[in-house]
Amino acid sequence: MTADGVTPSRDDCVYTSCYCEENVWKLCDFIRRERTAPMEQLFVVFISNENRMVPLWKQKSGHGDQPVIWDYHVILLQLGLQYDSMIYDLDSLLSFPCSLKLYGAEALRSDHNIRPKYHRKLRVVPANTFLSNFASDRSHMKNQDGSWRMPPPPYAPIHTTESHMNLNDFISMDPAVGMGTVFSLTQFLQKFTSSSLSATASPS
Repeated sequence: MTADGVTPSRDDCVYTSCYCEENVWKLCDFIRRERTAPMEQLFVVFISNENRMVPLWKQKSGHGDQPVIWDYHVILLQLGLQYDSMIYDLDSLLSFPCSLKLYGAEALRSDHNIRPKYHRKLRVVPANTFLSNFASDRSHMKNQDGSWRMPPPPYAPIHTTESHMNLNDFISMDPAVGMGTVFSLTQFLQKFTSSSLSATASPS
């Protein structure tokens, strides 16, 4: 378990490279099943933009201090009680979990010095909502000939009775689409970089 006992250690988490949304779903599912933290503390955060090009630093697949440009990335946010809000990112070189203050400074950094087409937006979704509604048939990870771009997880695809594929609704940064609330990077960091559980997922 991690130091705060919320999730397994990084090495013991369910993890498949390039399936960050499913890795986070499995983290949320563990926390709900094992009751290691109140679910109202937990939010799933999709990072993307209209161009599907978002830089993140301190990623395992990066080289030195160069960012990785993802089409999207997904992390888990735990709002703080008597401690800083925490980020769980299984693809990060930073600690697991990592304080949001450190993750913001080292992995997200700032949009001020990068071109507008790379500016990040973040969709923040309550973890319970994500667990109940997310579905992916993994079709986005297949080539035109049906082969896998990256090997899929060994377990069955995640789906609900209503949907087998709604990943794009979560990746979209159109506030009128999907669930949760969309923030700019600045709004997100201002809103959630605090130890207060009273921070709610509504834009500043």
